[in-house]
Amino acid sequence: MKIITFGEVMLRLSPPGVERFVQTDVLDMHFGGTEANVAVSLAQFGLDANHVTRFPDHALGRAAAGYLRRYNVGTQYIRYGDGRLGLYFLETGAGSRASQIIYDRVDSAFTRIQADGIDWETVLTGAAWFHWTGITPALSQGAADCLLAGIQTANRLGVPVSGDIVYRSNLWQYGRTPQEIMPALTEGCTLVLGSKALFSELYGVVGSTFTEAGRALMERFPRVKYVTDTKRTSLSASHNRLSAKLYDGETVFKSRTYTMNPIVDRIGTGDAYMAGLIYGLVSFNDPQRAVEFGAAASALKHTIPGDVNLATVAEVETLERGDSSGKLKR
Repeated sequence: MKIITFGEVMLRLSPPGVERFVQTDVLDMHFGGTEANVAVSLAQFGLDANHVTRFPDHALGRAAAGYLRRYNVGTQYIRYGDGRLGLYFLETGAGSRASQIIYDRVDSAFTRIQADGIDWETVLTGAAWFHWTGITPALSQGAADCLLAGIQTANRLGVPVSGDIVYRSNLWQYGRTPQEIMPALTEGCTLVLGSKALFSELYGVVGSTFTEAGRALMERFPRVKYVTDTKRTSLSASHNRLSAKLYDGETVFKSRTYTMNPIVDRIGTGDAYMAGLIYGLVSFNDPQRAVEFGAAASALKHTIPGDVNLATVAEVETLERGDSSGKLKR
């Protein structure tokens, strides 16, 4: 089953463990990007996941592509060119000290992509799903235009599209606003991840509850069949609770609540949820099972260092059944 994701991949640099930037002499290196994180997770679930991006044509760009291949993500649609590899620096918090991220991604190779930079007809032919996030159109006009071309091609080919519409307001630096760009992208979606506050802010869609806001979003964008969101309670940087819900226009399906304590790495947990939900929707004819699988996948990611969820279907299903004992397996 062929899945396509599209977005920037960055190099993540972090002090070891929970050290602060000011006290370390070394930085651990990972690669990550929210859409690529989804692709890696889906590849671990056994799907034919392929990531589409643009890398700098030098050793770091090739290393990033090699990272994706290491986890069985297809890289045949990746393009190479001028520009740099985006960076971000992560200081992992603990207890009452929050984690913090510093981005260094201006003028990356990905931001230089153009509307015609990807042959979407070839990429999406035979695909079962296409996934994007609001980070991509925030990076440049070219990235937004290329994404729109991908969504429109997916619609024409009958490929379901999911959009995580969290848009990172501080990234929009090229003269356009999310309110100008995001509606046309959301118009082509089958599944939307977002909150009622986001729906109001981006689209002027108002509802006093998640259900009302979801129904209004579906009226505004008739292609949308599912609306989803997660709920996180942060007791400390190391101790959170998480649940998820999925609305199909008639019923709200809610997952159980998971407690994560201690948290090993919170980065990528939303991507793990989205990957689990996509897997559930394409694999099970059961929205309740899909949202339960997504929530369990996200909870499990909190135990794994790095940006990506390297959990198998069997491991997610074990947690989904309520076995969180962590018992040694021999």
